Amino acid sequence: MYLKIHPENPQGRHISRAAQVLQSGGVIIYPTDTVYGIGCSIYNTKAIERVYQIKGEDRSKPFSFICSDLSHISEYARVSNPAFRLMKHLIPGPFTFILPATRLKQLPKSLISKRKTVGIRVPNNKICIQLIKELGHPILNASVTAPNGDLMNDIDRIKEYFEKKVDLILDGGNSLLGLSTVLDLTDERPIVVREGAGDVSMLIAA
Repeated sequence: MYLKIHPENPQGRHISRAAQVLQSGGVIIYPTDTVYGIGCSIYNTKAIERVYQIKGEDRSKPFSFICSDLSHISEYARVSNPAFRLMKHLIPGPFTFILPATRLKQLPKSLISKRKTVGIRVPNNKICIQLIKELGHPILNASVTAPNGDLMNDIDRIKEYFEKKVDLILDGGNSLLGLSTVLDLTDERPIVVREGAGDVSMLIAA
């Protein structure tokens, strides 16, 4: 299934349809504020396995997931006071935060690293946020890549390659930015794990 959705005023019927697909165990492709993501409900282990198969990823590599806001993040991770102050300035935006995981028994192992951490995003993207709110819980977040590992930002190319591999593609226009910036917030001082679309100059200056 393919739906063209408005990036600033997402059609409610399209959001509801995508949420239904996720609720029923489907895998979708959706826009974020950086690159397109491929994902599913974080509570459906069969759907998560499909994402691993589609991407050809090593099962030992944990996926990140998307929450709707900072308070939502605190339901799945332990957020220290310094981390809270920093994230408050960066959310929503092109950052992935590595945080100590909570709900260790409820979350699938494919979302938790060996260090018992999780990677969480809150993109500056209305489609993502409305979809999560409609679904009622986070969605898995993996970047859409070609078989050689290159990012795929052109929606026509994504549709051509993935339309038969996933259950729904939400077309929010072409993606222009690169990967998110990854920040490890498990210690007192943030560590830049990967520099991406998010500006880290304030961290370097600090």
